[in-house]
Amino acid sequence: MVSKSLSDWLDYAERQHVNAIELGLDRVRAVAAALGVRQTCPVILVGGTNGKGSTCAMLEAILRAAGYRVGLYTSPHLVRYTERIRINGAEVSEEALCEAFAEIDSARGETPLTYFEIGTLAAWQVFSKSSLDVIILEVGMGGRLDAVNVFEPDCSIVTGVAIDHTDFLGTTREQIGYEKAGIFRPARPAICSDPNPPESLVKHARLIGADLRLIGRDFSYKGDRQQWSFVGRSMNRNSLAYPALRGANQLLNASAVLAALETLADRLPVSMQAVREGLLHVELTGRFQVLPGRPTVILDVAHNPQSIGVLAENISNLGYAPETYAVVGMLSDKDVVGSISLIARRVDHWLACSLPGPRGLSGDALAAKLREAGVAGDIEVCDGPTAGLNRAKERAQPDDRIAVFGSFLTVSDVLQSSGRH
Repeated sequence: MVSKSLSDWLDYAERQHVNAIELGLDRVRAVAAALGVRQTCPVILVGGTNGKGSTCAMLEAILRAAGYRVGLYTSPHLVRYTERIRINGAEVSEEALCEAFAEIDSARGETPLTYFEIGTLAAWQVFSKSSLDVIILEVGMGGRLDAVNVFEPDCSIVTGVAIDHTDFLGTTREQIGYEKAGIFRPARPAICSDPNPPESLVKHARLIGADLRLIGRDFSYKGDRQQWSFVGRSMNRNSLAYPALRGANQLLNASAVLAALETLADRLPVSMQAVREGLLHVELTGRFQVLPGRPTVILDVAHNPQSIGVLAENISNLGYAPETYAVVGMLSDKDVVGSISLIARRVDHWLACSLPGPRGLSGDALAAKLREAGVAGDIEVCDGPTAGLNRAKERAQPDDRIAVFGSFLTVSDVLQSSGRH
């Protein structure tokens, strides 16, 4: 079984459960017990609708700068599956991952696991053999019933809470907030960086006796054009460099990171120099990523109203450009009209791109949604994101800008074709 290639194992994993997504902890918990899973170092869980990836990246960068061996599990990937599992900043080898898949397949018996559940357990198997000082796990969807929630966090972080994945998590912020709060634990630090947290999240933390820390109440930040400062319950961090990740919302994420590290200071002390170095060097592909060259090309995996609204704000903060082109591909189960309406006035020309798979919108269907959202610019239909970007580059002048967004699949297609990842 170990002789299977990673591609073979991933194809196999996709066929092990009748549903692509099936939330619940019983299956993962049973297989984890069969594997003899033990936790030997601090674990940080990171959930939220948007901002999870940036928060995980900053945690990893700062902890590595402090000299710790860090395991990081994130999803989805953009180009290679191995992006999901990193040890000290390096992607896991395909050989180690294949070995982990074989161990899980042997341990699961007749228990059907989803693709994400197998991947989560595989990440843990890899981490368990790597002598780590700390493990960071990003929630895939929701929190309460997500596979990573079988592990016991020493600290949990919930970033922003917005409407997304309504078929699984609920249709209101209160319902979704409750699901996100499911990663909190009694008497353990529970960080929330949403400036307006759902009451359901606050209530759940209170009911279970979590040590809830809210931005604006228990920690905060302030800054000028050169530097910023963090104020926590018992620890301040002054004269900090702005995170290398672009975007107006990154100080919210950075503040949650520092609040979490404050709670773990007795086990994972981090110096001011490590904080500064980590923030200066943090990288995250596809999050308001500005490519070199002209015209300016921005890649962003924004795919729901909250994240696309932030993208619109970030584009406006870039300053003047004569024309802005949008290369967009989106999935049919997203709030396309609500999302596009938030960025419509920032865009002059639209390239509506087809995405593959049963959930992917065709370019024509997306163009109809754009018109429904009331976009004022012209709309051109393209076969895919790469074709859309090439067409935008043909039309744009050197001082114009091009924003590529709408889905992880949209950005992934462009990255793969350009060889930039």
